Amino acid sequence: MPDPLPRRPAAKPGATGSLGPAATVLDNAGRALPPFAALRAFEVLGRVGGIRRTAQALGIDHTVVSRHLRALEDWIGVPLVDRSGGRMELTPEGRSYHVRVSAALHDLIAATRDAMATGTSEGVRMWAVPGFAIQWLSDQLADFERSDPGFAVELRPTDTCANIAQFEADADIRFYGDDWPPQPGGPGLQALELARPPLVIVTSPALAASLQLTSAQDLLTAPLLHEEHHEQWRAWLTQNGVSVDATAERPLPGPLLWHAHLAIAAARQGRGLALANRYLVGRDLANGALVELAVPGTTPVMIGSYWFVARADRWSSPAIARLRKFLRQRASA
Repeated sequence: MPDPLPRRPAAKPGATGSLGPAATVLDNAGRALPPFAALRAFEVLGRVGGIRRTAQALGIDHTVVSRHLRALEDWIGVPLVDRSGGRMELTPEGRSYHVRVSAALHDLIAATRDAMATGTSEGVRMWAVPGFAIQWLSDQLADFERSDPGFAVELRPTDTCANIAQFEADADIRFYGDDWPPQPGGPGLQALELARPPLVIVTSPALAASLQLTSAQDLLTAPLLHEEHHEQWRAWLTQNGVSVDATAERPLPGPLLWHAHLAIAAARQGRGLALANRYLVGRDLANGALVELAVPGTTPVMIGSYWFVARADRWSSPAIARLRKFLRQRASA
């Protein structure tokens, strides 16, 4: 079977060029591989786009990045970058090559990190949706580190889903609605459902005492609080038998707060009624800052789950395996 890339003679000992001495690398079959610096520049370019952004990411001059890309194209004999029209984009061949180069380099990063962690404490870089991270997860991680002192967790609360496949984080936890794209997981990833909590209506004690709700229908005129959209309240009302004729032109009443923790804060301040789950409002219910509002004739509603996502090839690593088992047990308690 022919080599996927043309062969190029290895550099003579001590040979120098734009990429420095002994730039050519040999694989274990003695075949020449492209210079690593050129591969690295190409991989970053494919992710961030643009010569100057690549140079900034690598901490080198943009002219050096251009030289690396030209050298890689010369080495392979295939145009990887389309420079026409004042924009720099990968060619079809470049995109196909980038997928495999990026995967190989990130596997090398993972292998190096694993080797460096041998015999030392192993850390996990975790991203999570902010409300869940602040209100519930941070306390659980403190307990995890006390029970397993060899493993430390770096937690980043963020609304952005981590690119696990590109090693942006080791694990990611967020809420996925049953009918809201995207769904958890994906190629090369593995996912575990941590919890599927029912929604509860919460508000301040003062506002709760002032409301006279006799059925779910009465909520259509109540001060509702929403996160980034109206879908949570729409699903809750629909599953409790209320016909919701709400569109972009005729939305449900109440403001958008954009984040779960901001909607909960507004409920705490008496601004309206928020939908939440006990992972987000457990502390507030316990200390009396919020109360659960019971509406006659309604039933609990579940619209999605919290999912733990990690790379499939690191799913059984000691830190990730112990952490997900610990969190699953805590979430089920």
